[in-house]
Amino acid sequence: MSMKEIVPEAIVLNSIPHRPPFLFVDRVIELSDDKIIAERKLKADEFFFKGHYPQMALMPGVLMCEAIFQTAGVFMSQKLLKGTDISGKVPVLTRVESAKFKRMAFPGDTLLLEAVFTQKIKDFYFFKGTARKDGQILVTIEFVLGLVPVEGL
Repeated sequence: MSMKEIVPEAIVLNSIPHRPPFLFVDRVIELSDDKIIAERKLKADEFFFKGHYPQMALMPGVLMCEAIFQTAGVFMSQKLLKGTDISGKVPVLTRVESAKFKRMAFPGDTLLLEAVFTQKIKDFYFFKGTARKDGQILVTIEFVLGLVPVEGL
């Protein structure tokens, strides 16, 4: 099932535990059986712009990756784990592979975040992700989210 219409922002808040100022997904634009596309509008007053290259404010690459990871978390909640009892477990990042940073993001940019689900092995979910602006790729990354026991977190 593909959902082309814009999904309300509440879907993001109901899908992952992240909250401002560490929430980097504004809304979901597309949700299908193996892919999610979301967006994030970068405001000039974002906390990270104040100290990360203050003379030329730019979004840290690691936070662009985090936005992709959060997008994948929404996908897991809405597609892979919907109706599943995950009591005592929480999805967390367990592996990052082949991250490539190609362009920068600045205040006022709107990021298009995509996460494509590729496979599941036990409690580990493999994804390929990108962040884009104006049709150009900023970041590509492959990563794994795992369902891990809440104990010790």
